[in-house]
Amino acid sequence: MSTLLSPSSPPPSEADAAPADWPLRAWGLALLGAFTGLAIHVLTLRHEIPPASEEVAQIKLALATFLGIGAILLGFLVERTRPTWTLSFAAVAGFVVALATYWNGPFNWYGSADIWQPACALLSVIIAAPLFQSWRGYRDQANSRLDIPYVQAYHYAWTNVVLWCAAWVFVCIAWLMALLLGELFRLIGIRLLHDLLQEHWVILMLIGAALGAGIGLLRDREQILGLLQRVVTTVLAVLAPVLALGLIVFLAAIPVTGLAPLWEATKSTTPILLGCIIGALCLTNAVIGETDMQTPRSPVLRFSAQALCLAVLPLAVIAAISTGSRIHQYGLTPDRLWAVMFTGIACAYGLASLVAVIRGRLAPAAYLRTANLHLAVALCALAFLLSTPLVSFGALSTRDQVTRLRNGTTPADKFDWRALRFEFGSAGVEAVRDLARTGATPAIRAAAAEATKAKSRWEVSDLRLESPKPVIDQQRLTILPRKIALPDTLLARLPDYNACGLEDPCAVVYKAGSDEAVVLQGTRVNIWRREGNVWSNEPGDKTFPGTERVKQINAGIASGKVELRDVTRRQMFVDGKPVGDPFE
Repeated sequence: MSTLLSPSSPPPSEADAAPADWPLRAWGLALLGAFTGLAIHVLTLRHEIPPASEEVAQIKLALATFLGIGAILLGFLVERTRPTWTLSFAAVAGFVVALATYWNGPFNWYGSADIWQPACALLSVIIAAPLFQSWRGYRDQANSRLDIPYVQAYHYAWTNVVLWCAAWVFVCIAWLMALLLGELFRLIGIRLLHDLLQEHWVILMLIGAALGAGIGLLRDREQILGLLQRVVTTVLAVLAPVLALGLIVFLAAIPVTGLAPLWEATKSTTPILLGCIIGALCLTNAVIGETDMQTPRSPVLRFSAQALCLAVLPLAVIAAISTGSRIHQYGLTPDRLWAVMFTGIACAYGLASLVAVIRGRLAPAAYLRTANLHLAVALCALAFLLSTPLVSFGALSTRDQVTRLRNGTTPADKFDWRALRFEFGSAGVEAVRDLARTGATPAIRAAAAEATKAKSRWEVSDLRLESPKPVIDQQRLTILPRKIALPDTLLARLPDYNACGLEDPCAVVYKAGSDEAVVLQGTRVNIWRREGNVWSNEPGDKTFPGTERVKQINAGIASGKVELRDVTRRQMFVDGKPVGDPFE
């Protein structure tokens, strides 16, 4: 399909027409970054009086996203050849991410906008960039208009990652230098630079200028980028045997332990497994390289790559089982539907890796490269589709959750009104309003009405229907100085976190008719006092020593070796009033 290149060399068609040394590019990107940072400040961080409406704020955020994404892509893609192609790609890509941002806003602490659609738009752009670079560079030599050489796509993908990270290192160095100079001039009474560096608009301009300059300077030094890329891939390849061994041991232990411990240990089973899959795919690609000439001769590395390929599909299947189990128990939510999509993508990569190993036997690298290119194009298209309003996980989840509430699958006292009101999008808001009018019971209608009135997600935190309050287990209690019946109002407060809590032995020092109770749980001593018929905790410092001491205290409470002593302490007094804490 194309001439093979080493990672340190730019594609010949662009290298001939556009030499790497292009000083004006770095200056231009620095200016572009500075103006983009200033524009983002004006659009998003400048405080307006009166404040802009929510619709206007979303439009401004989308415009800022368009400018930021477009400027970054120009920095990565701009060449002397075919500049209109580059400008068009950057504009379209920025427009895609900006639209996804607009559709899913506003992003604030009061609601829960869906960040996954903008993330998918960004993912599609990240994947499309190296595909576009390789397609553009070899457009004159391609056999067809859709020809994308894998060697160059691989090269650009890794180079873009290295360039991004190295550019941010440059930004950090530039900031350290600026801060140092600001402090230096402040020593002689000149505070101008120091004060400017505290301003938001200066911060964004400096970040943008430094990021643009870093990208431009590094792109003028292709050999350094190629060297950094080889270092990164070499280091990652060395780590492949470690991850492969860990995944093999994990999968070998599953038949012995079963899947139940996965669900009991954490609620993050699926994210952990997907993280392992991403790591396995990255390390596999680092090992196989871009051509057969770069495939390592070490049998350990080659077999590690094959082991990682074989481990992907079982891990993806376990992640799918975990996600399906959560959906069966608790129904659909947007996050769970996104998990379904991610596990489906992982299964596709796992199946492709398995087929490549079967077809290639001891040399699957060539088949893996072909599969990588096809899957990258498919994933780019899927991510773009998921970033559009054509797929509404909020509407699907809303219908499922409301159905579960109406048919009793989800008990009314367990229904999550906060999620439906603030995490399911406009469909969830409409469903809450509908339930406020047509709920099956007065309690459901009342809870839905309260959720409708809430202005932020935090106001809905306590709107679930009342569940039975925990009752203290009398077997846990040691009542001193003698066992008597405690007031019901005090017993009702003992399960609180600042009293006896929900587990472990607990001692209560209380005399009949007293308005004071001393509660000892572990090493925490809390004083509760009664005013009228209400018991409340007296604020004060609490003690939290080591685990062994807690065990000793629990054993002492269980055996009844608890006493309340009068202890003499000294304390400073000023004008007859105590100051500071007591001491021996």
